[in-house]
Amino acid sequence: MLRTLTIAALMLLGVSATAPATFAADEYNVSVGITAAGSPLGLHGVDPVAFLKSGDPIEGDAAHTLVHDGVAYYFATAENLRAFEADPAAYMPQNGGFCTYGVSVGKKFDGDPAYSAIIDNKLYVFLNAEIFAAFNEDRAGTISKAADNWKKIRSVAVGDL
Repeated sequence: MLRTLTIAALMLLGVSATAPATFAADEYNVSVGITAAGSPLGLHGVDPVAFLKSGDPIEGDAAHTLVHDGVAYYFATAENLRAFEADPAAYMPQNGGFCTYGVSVGKKFDGDPAYSAIIDNKLYVFLNAEIFAAFNEDRAGTISKAADNWKKIRSVAVGDL
């Protein structure tokens, strides 16, 4: 029995040692499952470049996929993919794509691109219409609190908050 447990432990250790590196606990809001690229989908499949250019959530296409920091992003065009690839920080949703209001109160809620704001060329997403309305009551305060909290909770698992 001890020999079987030892072999099982060594096998588990071997599998974990050869597994691909992943990003820290829940640093990005991603959809459940993985894309054909082998990574979970970010921003609900919305093209972050087109979103920032137009102000509207424009669906990306799996034919134009780029994996950045372990997260797959879809783009409407190859040009948008190249723009993101050249400067990901310019297009990434703030707070890892989690709801900015949630982050402002120390939580990681889903960020739905249907409820969003572009402020100072940065994309902020929110859980739902009610939370978005609460954000609109104090935009600057919420963004400031979220920025402070994000530093503290970025690498904390959702279940630990």
